[in-house]
Amino acid sequence: MKITVVGTGYVGLVTGACLADVGNDVLCLDVDPEKIRILNEGGIPIFEPGLPEMVRRNAEAGRLRFTLDVERAVAHGTIQFIAVGTPPDEDGSADLQYVLAAARNIGRLMNDYKLIVDKSTVPVGTADKVQAAVADELAKRAAALPFSVVSNPEFLKQGAAVDDFMRPDRIVVGAADERAVQLMRALYAPFQRNHERLLVTDVKSAELIKYAANAMLATRISFMNELANLAEALGADIEMVRQGIGSDPRIGYHFLYPGCGYGGSCFPKDVKALIRTAADDAGIEMQVLSAVEAANQAQKHVLTAKVKARFGADLTGRRFALWGLAFKPDTDDMREAPSRELVADLLAAGATVQAYDPEAMREARRIFGDDARIAYATNPMAALEGTDALIIVTEWKEFRSPDFAAIKAALKSPVIFDGRNLYPPEQPHAAGLDYYPIGRRQP
Repeated sequence: MKITVVGTGYVGLVTGACLADVGNDVLCLDVDPEKIRILNEGGIPIFEPGLPEMVRRNAEAGRLRFTLDVERAVAHGTIQFIAVGTPPDEDGSADLQYVLAAARNIGRLMNDYKLIVDKSTVPVGTADKVQAAVADELAKRAAALPFSVVSNPEFLKQGAAVDDFMRPDRIVVGAADERAVQLMRALYAPFQRNHERLLVTDVKSAELIKYAANAMLATRISFMNELANLAEALGADIEMVRQGIGSDPRIGYHFLYPGCGYGGSCFPKDVKALIRTAADDAGIEMQVLSAVEAANQAQKHVLTAKVKARFGADLTGRRFALWGLAFKPDTDDMREAPSRELVADLLAAGATVQAYDPEAMREARRIFGDDARIAYATNPMAALEGTDALIIVTEWKEFRSPDFAAIKAALKSPVIFDGRNLYPPEQPHAAGLDYYPIGRRQP
């Protein structure tokens, strides 16, 4: 199939590369000349395991190409994926200007049937707006050309996106006509040879499924975070509680790990957007999700509270080592990352920071600029040099089995604050370290 993907961000690039990898002829469009230059030179503008090799392989085979030419992109694909950004507006609602601009370009330039696929995470009702935008552009030039609009939300985890796309647990397609459904079935046939994974729904249900899925996962995280705070106050151990409730098959173990809050490009944005959609389009107050958002925002300051409880509210002259800056491991994404709130809190209290992250330090430099109060180390142990305590913010694998004796020797004070509960408390304690996890009972 000939496929056009509009947008070469996280979703667009993974989608384009994976579709090319099963033999499709894919052209990716972006308006950012720097992104297209990097891609055409064999580079990747984002960090995602397995993606560079896939992009390179399919580009060399001629199945994956990149362009700034909108007219060429519209002409190329019978299927046109819209995978552009939908950043939150000031009120939390999703900004659809890039989605609708892409739709208008298709309507303005198309000369034959197009299947337009909303791949971006968009509010319920967006497909209707895309349909109207394309129809309006066709009407302007008195062109009676057929087209379909479907919703096909992505369910990609950063750090595992390639595998998620190639081996999906479900493929949701919201469509209103059989021609579109059959094209989507043919497109996704290579990804479901083992058993049927494609769920066909109406368009609005498909749009809501994506938001509902992310909102549910965010709810589990915030619930466990609040439960961890309670366990700590009561002298219980949240790890034992997690195992006790996770063993119930109605609950399960997934997304029951407490920590210092969720971040990234999806959960915070999608929770806010669903709250806003409910209020604006249905007059409904999403009380649970409002609490989820508030609890998450508060959780991002739990590590700060622990630091101040140990070292005092005035941290002037203190220097802290940070392990982890990305919102989760296996990505360089720092959007809404707990590390950003923590760094801001520490600096505001007079402290300085020495940070290490395997992938996100370039992004951190972009975010924090040339702030002299923030230094970056070349490895985890180097981050400890001259610091008063270690704060763990991201659960990278290389942090999981450290030399606790070496950590103690490197720190001015033998203190670890662990925002991801990486270690059984008895391990750092046995090495003479004061250990402050979230919700764990101390030995």
